[in-house]
Amino acid sequence: QVQLVESGGGLVQPGGSLRLSCTASGSICDISLMGWYRQAPGKQRELVARFNSDGSTNYLDRVKGRFTLSRENAKTTPYLQMNSLKPEDTAVYYCNVQCLIERRAYWGQGTQVTVSS
Repeated sequence: QVQLVESGGGLVQPGGSLRLSCTASGSICDISLMGWYRQAPGKQRELVARFNSDGSTNYLDRVKGRFTLSRENAKTTPYLQMNSLKPEDTAVYYCNVQCLIERRAYWGQGTQVTVSS
């Protein structure tokens, strides 16, 4: 069983930066998708950025060039560096791991990011 805990959220002014971290307890599966989702009030949860099983990345178009996904290796959970933050980035951000062979998905409890002046 994997437990994920996000950290690094907070209140930041427009144009500011935050770095989100995801700490995992338990062993991460060998083949997985790892990334970050977000959910704003009244909206559906959406994929922000993700490592695919081959190590390639996908980014939501609206965050390309501003957000960067990183990790230490394929078995560690990802960081999300967020720069040039905009009010529309305000949401609860969730770390996600999807184990492809086991067909299981794990979520953290979320961390609030608020971008406001």
